[in-house]
Amino acid sequence: MSVVAGILFGTVPLPFAGTIDALLGRGDATTLTIVRDLRLPRVVAAALVGGALAVAGALLQGLLRNPLADPFVTGASAGGALGAVAAVALASSVPTLVPIASFAGALLSVALVWRMARIGGPTTILTVLLAGVVLTSFAGAVVTLVVVASDRLSLHLRALLDVLVGGVSVRDGAELAAAGVVVAVALAGALALAPRVDAYAFGEETASTLGVDTERVTAGVLVITALLAGAAVALAGLVAFVGLVVPHAMRGLLGARHRPLIVACFLAGAAVLVLADLGARTALAPAELPVGVLTGAIGGPFFLLLLVRSRRIVP
Repeated sequence: MSVVAGILFGTVPLPFAGTIDALLGRGDATTLTIVRDLRLPRVVAAALVGGALAVAGALLQGLLRNPLADPFVTGASAGGALGAVAAVALASSVPTLVPIASFAGALLSVALVWRMARIGGPTTILTVLLAGVVLTSFAGAVVTLVVVASDRLSLHLRALLDVLVGGVSVRDGAELAAAGVVVAVALAGALALAPRVDAYAFGEETASTLGVDTERVTAGVLVITALLAGAAVALAGLVAFVGLVVPHAMRGLLGARHRPLIVACFLAGAAVLVLADLGARTALAPAELPVGVLTGAIGGPFFLLLLVRSRRIVP
């Protein structure tokens, strides 16, 4: 239903029958252009971003046994954003450079986190968390430096805002297809690792005694998270709270088994971000809000409510 709403509604209202005809390749040229060239790619991109962030959050929350974990924890989102900002500053006219730089930044960040976490002994969840926090702070400082130092960014403020605040955009069909392939591969990897992540419910040491190679599982989750975060940043920049709130809510409904949880998180995350993007497009039409503003404004209080209920805090 969210996909239908995302295609049907917008700045220019379209009749339901005309929208269906346009999806089937029929109808007038204006409706065809709006539906097939503008709204459909954007809705697909929003669904991929929301699903990717929610699955990444579910994996990290299971691995780290922390309901506050999301792709920001490992530095993947911050690294992807740094790569995207650097690409905009250096050559924003090259449409494929921003997504490539986002993927490279996310993967490099996770590689650095993994390397830092291994210094001085075996990799543990605590060292991954600490390394992720350090790298996220460093990436944020470098982004600020690039923004202040680059004269080119003043000419591309909208692209910069899309990266830093979150704005779904599809520059090229090949970019969307590449992101879809990456998300599909990462989703398959997440489902394959899900039973091993289940073993972390009682702690890393317990998982190890059950025969789980904890170092390999941690590395696999970090790589999958980097792929998902890189795809999300490439298509929508930094979108807050989807990877945090959706897995937390789905776990409350479905329990802690990660295979059904991952599927549910992907579908729920996709629906949430498609609807959020629809709201961003229509709330101040014809002006457009960055979708990250909407997810932050709604997700923050919602997550606080979940946290208060889960801890049974009485005012």
